[in-house]
Amino acid sequence: MQALGFLALGYVFGSAPFGLLLTRLAGLGDIRGIGSGSIGATNVLRTGRKGLAAATLLLDGGKGVVAVALASWLGGTEAALWAGGGAVLGHAFPVWLGFKGGKSVATGLGVYLAVFWPVGVLCCAAWLVLAALFRISSVAGLGAFALAPVFAALFGYRDLALLGIGIGALVFARHHANIRRLLAGTEPRIGRAG
Repeated sequence: MQALGFLALGYVFGSAPFGLLLTRLAGLGDIRGIGSGSIGATNVLRTGRKGLAAATLLLDGGKGVVAVALASWLGGTEAALWAGGGAVLGHAFPVWLGFKGGKSVATGLGVYLAVFWPVGVLCCAAWLVLAALFRISSVAGLGAFALAPVFAALFGYRDLALLGIGIGALVFARHHANIRRLLAGTEPRIGRAG
């Protein structure tokens, strides 16, 4: 029951739809009607508002950090892992938006940084390198989350590696349309519409 409580705690934090809220406050309407329809930073960038995209990235990552930090303070490492998983689920399936949310990349990176920062830093570095090489956000995200359990295992952090497998599976599932476009050669590059 405690585990479910921390999962729920993380879910509440993760379900805050910052991309949608920021774009509405900026007078841009509903971000779900633009580009991929996602509420995340990459889709916010398609509005042409780099500042809003950066704010979305920081806030989406930050909610993962806050959920993990609060759970860790309340219940220790195991609680933090449950809350981290909940935050990622909350971003992907927010109750406020009919369970149709984002792809959980920024929130997942925030979770890794808060649970065990070396893994988080390596994941962020992997994202940056892949983004620089391919200029495709989905490639960078998928690559970083495929590597996350490997990084955790290299540090001997078995529980984080297991969480990383779960988060990675969710991130890949949320990118199903991106994967189809990648295979077709039609996935848009960073900063371009689509």
